Amino acid sequence: MPRFLRSRYLLPLGDTLGRSTRIQDGYVLWQGDRLLEVGAYTPEVGERLVAAHGPTLEVIGRKDAQGPATLADLVQLPGVVLPGFVKCHGHDHEPPIIGLVKDVPLTKWLDGIVNPFTRFMTEERDRLVQLLGRTPQQVSYFKARLDDLSYGITTAMTHHCNYSKYFADDLVASAEAAGTRLIAAVGSQDRHYYAAILDTPAQAVARLDGYHAKHAGKARIQVIPGPDQLFSNGPEMLQAQKAWAREHGTLFHCHSAEEKATTAWFRQTYGETEVEYALRIGILDEHTVLAHQVHTTDGDLEILARTGTRIVHNPLANTILGSGMPPIMGMLEKGIPVAVSTDGSGSADNQNILAAARLASQYQKALHCNAEFLPAQQVLEMITIDAAAVLGVNAGSLEPGKAADLVLLGLDKPNMVPTRLNNVVENLIWASDGSEVRLVVAGGEVVREGDRYLTLDADRILRDVTVLAEEYDRWSATAPALSGTGVNV
Repeated sequence: MPRFLRSRYLLPLGDTLGRSTRIQDGYVLWQGDRLLEVGAYTPEVGERLVAAHGPTLEVIGRKDAQGPATLADLVQLPGVVLPGFVKCHGHDHEPPIIGLVKDVPLTKWLDGIVNPFTRFMTEERDRLVQLLGRTPQQVSYFKARLDDLSYGITTAMTHHCNYSKYFADDLVASAEAAGTRLIAAVGSQDRHYYAAILDTPAQAVARLDGYHAKHAGKARIQVIPGPDQLFSNGPEMLQAQKAWAREHGTLFHCHSAEEKATTAWFRQTYGETEVEYALRIGILDEHTVLAHQVHTTDGDLEILARTGTRIVHNPLANTILGSGMPPIMGMLEKGIPVAVSTDGSGSADNQNILAAARLASQYQKALHCNAEFLPAQQVLEMITIDAAAVLGVNAGSLEPGKAADLVLLGLDKPNMVPTRLNNVVENLIWASDGSEVRLVVAGGEVVREGDRYLTLDADRILRDVTVLAEEYDRWSATAPALSGTGVNV
């Protein structure tokens, strides 16, 4: 059954119609999970579509869904339609720990809350299943999917590290239920980390093999290697997983040079930068995606550009954790692919990807005293079409043949008025607060309509995650402290 959506404004953000094209009164037609037509709506277009599909055409927003569609049924929805947002880096175990262990650097935050919380969910799993009726990991991951849909994110690469690496099946279940696209980057560590979760290369590869065997045939699910940090994985570990990625034709995802003290410690300990290390052991190429890469030398930039390595910039987490900011303008000048993302909810405290795009632009403008750097159009592309290119997925723009992943944002809130064609992109970046999402379509299915989440039980998810957080508070009051991450060793 073909589906039709018409809106006041349309931003295709694709190369077919032009990335900067802004359409007043636009429409999208799709069938199944693929877009068929995108463009400006006219009565002639409407008559053609009704003639071709009238008996079966489903019109999104039509009040009376009975009978064949007529020209009068092709209603225009208020708001702006654009591709569903593409999140290239996040952590789905973090939603229950928002607001905890703040105002500390990365390694103290990891030891202070991330590792203890994922340990808690693992060690208390059986008891929590009895209490919650589902695993604690599922509670967290379903909350992550709810967070994504609340901000219009239809594709996410989740860096599934620490204890979470043992529970990727629960992660996949959350994405399948939500209908969103998921790339699960399954983590590993073999040094400089909490000892109880260290791996051997054979264990890490076997874990990937097991997840791949279960989930390889799923259209909107992919499992890839996701070693946690370059400082926490030795050469044999990284090379084994990069070999797995090359054999299976997948991406390879890892944190790199995120925090100042740990980066300095790495250079002092090993006599080279993390990028130089990655180059020496042969894991950099156009299918390697590094998260953060904050502390980057000129030599690192040359290596990243030469190898085609892709970067995910996470400005919300980088500022909150005091990690610093990467040389984004230098990366872009050298042609290094860069996407903007949110990181996890525990560090960023939300998944407002429009806010991440705004901060990315604001910081570079202020740092370089140049208001022309990273304009609204460019950072919007860095969370849609450019982000999709970093992940290698057929999404991120509205073009025939692309995935039917799209979002409608309302323009009627006071902060968005007045919005018209000549400022709609700018208002999305500079004026929105992230709560404007009115409709989300993922894989051709309407998964959110207004405040209703059609594939998720939002009430249960919010109730369960509150109980889980309260249980953690009680457990952590008597739990032993953890240490062992990076410069804390």
